[in-house]
Formats: sequence, C-alpha cells, structure tokens
Amino acid sequence: MKITAYQFGRLSTEEQTYDKDFLLTADKVFPRWWRKESHKLYWQDIALFVDETAPEILIVGQGKFGLMKVMPEVKEKLSLQNIELFAAKTGRAVQEFNKLCGQRRVLAAFHLTC
Repeated sequence: MKITAYQFGRLSTEEQTYDKDFLLTADKVFPRWWRKESHKLYWQDIALFVDETAPEILIVGQGKFGLMKVMPEVKEKLSLQNIELFAAKTGRAVQEFNKLCGQRRVLAAFHLTC
C-alpha cells in the first residue's frame, strides 16, 4: 500500500484518506491511533502493533513540524528487538515509507498535525 498524498491533518493511501493519526503496514491499517500523550511516543503506544506486525523498521511521522517526540524507552525496546527506527517530520516519513514498503517489513506510525 502506497501513500499518495500528505498535507497538514490529512494523509491519503491508495484506498482511503485519514484525518486522524494512524498506523500502517504494507497491507494493514490501524486507524484512529491514540497515544498516552499527544506529542510523545511511549512504548505502550506501539507495543501491541509491534508484536502483531513484527517489523524490521518502525517509521515514525512526528507531525508536520516534528513536534511528537520519540521517548528513550521506545528506542531502547526497538534496539533490543533489532528493529530499526526512522523518525522524521511526517512528510519525510511518508517518503521513507513509500520507498521501503514492499522491500522490508515496515510499521509506520503517523502523527498528522503539528
């Protein structure tokens, strides 16, 4: 599944447009993704999704301006599981997802606003 468009507050895949934060793999969408805190990513926010999808890489779209911070515990847990982390502003994360989708097992977590 490729991402076809991103703008502040809205991201479109080949199948649907989303206006709430969500997670995405090559073949599955986890809509309306909620976190413990809006602008912080904790392990508990993604643990179940990581377990379910067994990614090689986690791509985190940190928002248009990059305000969502990946907490150190996330980096530590990913490292222990040999999962690579790519965190960037959402526009850049979209590009990385599209580049790697189909080549590697990717789990992407997208914050669509700030």
